[in-house]
Amino acid sequence: MLTLLLACPVLAQSDDPVLMTIAGQDVRRSEFEYALNKNTKGALEKDHRKIEAYVPMFVNYKLKVRAALDARLDTTEAFQKEFKVYRDAQLKPYLSDENYIDSVARNVYAEEQRAVGDSDLLRLSHIMIIVPQKADAAEDEKARQRIDSIYQVLKQGGDFAMLARKYSDDKASAANGGELPLIGPKSTLPEFERQAYALKAGEMSKPFRSTMGYHIILMRQRSKLEPYDVQKAEIVRLLKARGIEQDAQEHKIAKMISDSNGKLTREDVMRNVEAEAVKQSPQLQYLINEYHDGLLLYNICDQYVWKKAAADKKGKEAYYKKNRKRYVWDEPHFKGYVIQGHTQKLVDDAVNYFNKQKDGEGIAAYEKQFIGKTQRQVGVVYGVYGKGDNKFVDYLRYGGAAPKTNRVFPYYGLAGRMISKPETYTDVLGKLTSDYQDYMEQEWVKQLHKRYDVKINSDVLATVNKH
Repeated sequence: MLTLLLACPVLAQSDDPVLMTIAGQDVRRSEFEYALNKNTKGALEKDHRKIEAYVPMFVNYKLKVRAALDARLDTTEAFQKEFKVYRDAQLKPYLSDENYIDSVARNVYAEEQRAVGDSDLLRLSHIMIIVPQKADAAEDEKARQRIDSIYQVLKQGGDFAMLARKYSDDKASAANGGELPLIGPKSTLPEFERQAYALKAGEMSKPFRSTMGYHIILMRQRSKLEPYDVQKAEIVRLLKARGIEQDAQEHKIAKMISDSNGKLTREDVMRNVEAEAVKQSPQLQYLINEYHDGLLLYNICDQYVWKKAAADKKGKEAYYKKNRKRYVWDEPHFKGYVIQGHTQKLVDDAVNYFNKQKDGEGIAAYEKQFIGKTQRQVGVVYGVYGKGDNKFVDYLRYGGAAPKTNRVFPYYGLAGRMISKPETYTDVLGKLTSDYQDYMEQEWVKQLHKRYDVKINSDVLATVNKH
């Protein structure tokens, strides 16, 4: 895996000099340029001051990835599974097996030949009025009269496609003017097939009954099965829509394993495919490495920063007290419970109950006390809300528009009070947690700089995007 991570496009060192060394690992100019130009979308071009400003971000990124490698996060089963899924997806174009796809397509065509025999294939349109299976005589007669009315309009020159779009109950075909997919023998209802094969091209059937309801058929074209070379493109298109390419890739991998007489595993094969693919497309290695490193970065930040910060109540409280001036409001906020209920009385009872509770408390006890009696008939959420944060608070405390409700919870109310400034760190928990995560990440990065050596070749940096 480390070899994979550190692999670079095959270039002479003089063409791709070492730009920096991070924790003993060389980073060549091409790798830095790939990240720079992709992440800035070419906006920096050759502005050296802006390129230099990007260097610290890149270095910090690499330091975090190195820390993740040292923590062996790349060896976990979850990481390996997710990474290989992405890597293998990038290698799919290099596992194409046209011979396999062609062989499957020929088998499909052969089956079609056997099914069709000497019969014609039919291209037709239809209008259908559905009759439910349990319909009584009156319902059946109503459907028959509808189809007869449509038939009379058609006999007088009515447009078949327009009438199908407007009246046919087969909505899938109606959207296409009643046009159905190509029909062959034994591919549809027997009574429908009998009526269809009795028509010549351009003819229209009289209304007839099937187990589904009433139909009118317009025969558009009858023809024999076309040769395989003519049909191949359409068959392959349908096969690809059903995942034939993935089947072909797995077939090719299995064959490569078989041809090695059991010496190669699936992973060995994929590594070999990757090595050959990178020779053809050197940038592919950077794309794979980018996902590999990005996945490591997410995992280590989640473990060392995000989850830690979210769970560190004492740390957040201390950070809030130290930076209290950063957490001020321009206007009062509502602090309390937002209640929705099935009846007004349920809401009123809940409002009275929660007005007697301490901030944020009582919800679990309330649900336990009323379980079964008001289960799923009252919903309660606690929070601190500014203008625009909640439609019920906006209406009842800020004079906003009346909120839309649903039939399950048409009534609503609030239990709590307005506060002019945060009373505790939990009143600004969302923003505080984000800020605290940033703070913890900055402290962590400082530790990484102390832990790992970073050397930058300023002469090579001056040539970035200029060679």
